[in-house]
Amino acid sequence: MTKRSFHPLTWWIFSLTIAAAIARVNSPWFALCAVGVMSVIVATQKTDAPWSSSFNSAMKLAMWIIGIRALIGVLIGVPIPGTVIVRLPIVQLPHWMPGIRIGGDVTLQRLTSSLSEGVIICSIILSFALASSLTSPHRLLRVLPIYLYEFGISIVIATSVVPHIVASFSRIKMAQRLRGQKTTGLRSFKRVAIPLLEESLARALDLAASMDSRGYGINKKRSRYRPIHWRKIDTAIVVAGLLVVGLS
Repeated sequence: MTKRSFHPLTWWIFSLTIAAAIARVNSPWFALCAVGVMSVIVATQKTDAPWSSSFNSAMKLAMWIIGIRALIGVLIGVPIPGTVIVRLPIVQLPHWMPGIRIGGDVTLQRLTSSLSEGVIICSIILSFALASSLTSPHRLLRVLPIYLYEFGISIVIATSVVPHIVASFSRIKMAQRLRGQKTTGLRSFKRVAIPLLEESLARALDLAASMDSRGYGINKKRSRYRPIHWRKIDTAIVVAGLLVVGLS
């Protein structure tokens, strides 16, 4: 069964409302609940399109951000009194950096505060990754106002690069495995980088030729070819997001 096709702006508006609710509540538990809901939505609504892996990639990035934020919060920052977990050596800083230190007592409150901030930041990032993984950038470009059209083209190209590179990288690695070539280590990087660069350049040339043949940037009037309609299910999703903001 095919997935239901939503309006390109539906998930972006929903993501904006979720991000606003997370920032307004400012609670790591609410942020984790929001991430759980977004994960279920992505798992049930995503397709096999190249941009559908955006949420999974953002999830991996979020784990790194939380780890780095916790590490920085423990090693560098303003001391927070509380239950001491471990004592680290203190690095002396210049006198013009009062209140900040490197090392010292690592308290439970300091670690909890760092983790909470990291979770909230990453949940906001994941809210936008939700929209990126469920919305076709090409369909989104079709519904943008004419005044934002050129800006939208740049955004679409920029957001389409990473998913296509990831897909090309996986395809090249799979082809090398089928040929019996080694795909790990520094020596294999050259065998992957050159085909990846060649395929990326070829895709960029094809995209430029395709846009030129369709008259992008020549006529400022919007085409009415195959308009995308706003339906009741789109309204329901947007209203649900607004209710979350209103009740938070």
